[in-house]
Amino acid sequence: MKSSRALFVWLLVSTVATGCAIEKSENPLSPTIAGPIPGVNISPPKLLEPVPNQAISTDNQPISLLIENASSNGPRPLNYRFEVASDPGFSNIAFSRAGVPQGTGGRTTLGLPDALASGRNYFWRARAEDGADTGPYATAATFIVFTPVVIGQPVPTSPVGNITIGDLTPSFKVNNAPRSGPAGAITYVLELADSDSFGNKVAIWTFPEQPNQSSLGAPAALPPGKRLFWHVRGYDNNASGPWSDTAVFQTPVPHFPPPGGGGGGGGGCSGHVPPGGLTVERAQQVVLGTACEFPQLTAVFPTDSQALAAADELLRRTIWHLHLAGYQAGRQSAGGTPTMSSASATQGLPRESSSSRSRRPTRYPTAGYRIDATGSGNPASSQKRTRAPRPI
Repeated sequence: MKSSRALFVWLLVSTVATGCAIEKSENPLSPTIAGPIPGVNISPPKLLEPVPNQAISTDNQPISLLIENASSNGPRPLNYRFEVASDPGFSNIAFSRAGVPQGTGGRTTLGLPDALASGRNYFWRARAEDGADTGPYATAATFIVFTPVVIGQPVPTSPVGNITIGDLTPSFKVNNAPRSGPAGAITYVLELADSDSFGNKVAIWTFPEQPNQSSLGAPAALPPGKRLFWHVRGYDNNASGPWSDTAVFQTPVPHFPPPGGGGGGGGGCSGHVPPGGLTVERAQQVVLGTACEFPQLTAVFPTDSQALAAADELLRRTIWHLHLAGYQAGRQSAGGTPTMSSASATQGLPRESSSSRSRRPTRYPTAGYRIDATGSGNPASSQKRTRAPRPI
């Protein structure tokens, strides 16, 4: 009786076991199916992103891996295995994940949970699996993760604060720009302009960075009597920093030595020159001496209207002194033709002796003359043709 029961149990177990074996082989969608299934072919997926040799900044991490789905003629759904390694043989795996479900729209994306170490080349690949059959890996692609170079603002230190510099070739000094990342050699570019909009640039210079503080001696003389604005920024082969804050300074008004033998005037300068021939050098003494005598007319002015008014006043005073020195001078019309003849240009000018030329009243002839710095005859004959003006 016992032997009959044992035989029955053995037959029951055998039947169940046989039934399970039949289930595994006849249901291809079973999660425990034994594989591979004959005739099933799975293609490799196509790697899309990162693209080959892509450089990825650390501030764009963690990255995502994107593939174009593989194809299969089997009945089972596909999932994917992704691998990222630091070597082309995939011996040093940096990240791996299997069983990633196939995405919709023909593509599958996997976001890495953590950032990869910077400053390395990486290789990645993927393959499709269905639980019974496995497709080949796609050809591996490489990318690099890098730390970006960030260059900060340099700080101008001299000349700043709207000071008037001592000469026309100043030294520009800046505190070096801070930086992060593997920056290369830093070069600075300096822009100099006549307004803080930098629309009209006076100069653009570059110079290499020096330890702690960098400087550049002006390669060329700056225009005199000007208010100038400058800013600077640093760059290397891979990155450029922002412009510094704008600094402002003023260039000095040129100081002309007083003409030899001249009298009176501000600071010992005068547009009155001793009698002599009508030479270019003597005319230059008049022009330079007049500018030196009236430095308030060659200053830096806050508005264009004030500057134009001062220029007109200086022109009239220069014409006056040229006539006193015996030169014919007058303003010129837009077409280049004198607005009045040489004879009429002298109308209204006082006749005076050389002994009284060193000091003159502050009333000067009105505009309407052409500066020529040339003349005919000699100073004495020129004065003889000059009529004394009516009292003003």
